[in-house]
Amino acid sequence: METRQFPHQTLVFKSAVISRLLLLTLIVLWRTLLNPYDTSASLNPDDCLIDDSQWHHHHHHHRSSNNSIGSKIESSIVWDSVYFVRIVQCGYEYEQTYAFLPLLPACISLLSRTVFAPFVAVFGYRAVLGLCGYVVSNVAFLFAAVYFYRLAVVMLKDPEAAFRASILFCFNPASIFYSSIYSESLYALFSVGGLYYLMSGSKNIAVICLALSGCARSNGVLNAGYFCFQTMHRAYDALFRKKRGYLAILVLIDGALRCICIFIPFISFQVYGYRNLCLGRSPDEMRPWCKARVPLLYNFIQSHYWQVGFLRYFQFKKLPNFLLASPILSLAICSITHYAKSQPKRFFSLGFQESNEGQDFTPVLSSSGTDPKSSSKKKGNENLRQRKPIYKGGNPAELSVENRSHVNSGYLSTSVLPFILHLGFMTATAFFVMHVQVSTRFLSASPPLYWFASYLMISPGTGKRWGYLIWAYCAAYILLGSLLFSNFYPFT
Repeated sequence: METRQFPHQTLVFKSAVISRLLLLTLIVLWRTLLNPYDTSASLNPDDCLIDDSQWHHHHHHHRSSNNSIGSKIESSIVWDSVYFVRIVQCGYEYEQTYAFLPLLPACISLLSRTVFAPFVAVFGYRAVLGLCGYVVSNVAFLFAAVYFYRLAVVMLKDPEAAFRASILFCFNPASIFYSSIYSESLYALFSVGGLYYLMSGSKNIAVICLALSGCARSNGVLNAGYFCFQTMHRAYDALFRKKRGYLAILVLIDGALRCICIFIPFISFQVYGYRNLCLGRSPDEMRPWCKARVPLLYNFIQSHYWQVGFLRYFQFKKLPNFLLASPILSLAICSITHYAKSQPKRFFSLGFQESNEGQDFTPVLSSSGTDPKSSSKKKGNENLRQRKPIYKGGNPAELSVENRSHVNSGYLSTSVLPFILHLGFMTATAFFVMHVQVSTRFLSASPPLYWFASYLMISPGTGKRWGYLIWAYCAAYILLGSLLFSNFYPFT
């Protein structure tokens, strides 16, 4: 049954495996052929500042490795990977380390204490932590790719388009981070997996997965927006269509509780930081954020240590970084503007009006009192019958809606709207607030980018050209990323 529903799932998994083997091969190749720009990656203080840390491993005397393989693994721990490995070794020693959420360090610690514990004596403790980090990230990516494909099938109602989008995700331009000791793979797994369960009607599992995505990366809390969107429409349906105010209140309470559950892990971690860094200190010793009305450690760290803030990155000397991020930002903006142009009423009314036939309200996700799976299937079939997109000309934003049998309209369906809104918020944040070069990996787990690109690649007349451009972009960033990142050169 599941094979019929997801016919290309095995191929997607195999493609994900091939993509990870390719990335790991490139990492080893570039490390062998070139000398790192910064050779300090293997340097690490032997002593922890917090000896009684709950993160401190009992194999602390096996810090470094004299083994050649172990030394090579240690030297590959670069950029943010250093923070994650150090957190496993010594806990959260410094204020800035609290910018790195605990899910990845916890997974690395668990593997190093169990499956990979026998290798500590052979390769050294820090090398084993690095090895565990690589295993966690690459295995998580394999399952993330499967969930990505399943979500695409559910949303687009087009297995072929879902397959193309999933292959693009397997070879996405931020691939180097999904094969390194970074939190991107875990975030993608629980974010995309949670959205798949949400759209399939398994809300409780979705809440757990989306809450875990907030344990991996801070932007995981934004996934609560999907529940907010669903709750908003269900409450509207109960109050104005069914005229049942009591039901609307229940819907709002249910949605609020689910959103709170998604926020709890991130908030708990902020409380943990406050307890460690603020409590028990005199007012003179307290950091500025400790005295704030709402003491948010994460925001302070991003602003104080990395100068993250609204328009703070808009400097002429940063222009090359804007150019580096321009392909992913352009694709994101095109996908959003295309949807807005094709379905203006739906987009600007947040789904409360359909773009055709002038209905006042159409449920966006499963409404109360109906089976989510059957509702989703029914709406998908209606979308397939009613609207089929075709590209006219070379501009990806110029999609008209015509009856074409070979192109599905899934990307323009109502249920895609919350994904578009989420992508829009993420894109604006990446461009105006963050270090813009991070956009490539920050947006890389956003499904609408690949869904839009999937349809763009088969647009009549210009599909091949867009296909070449998209694949050239992915290939160039995979090669460039594996070369620069693995050799300690700046890359996104």
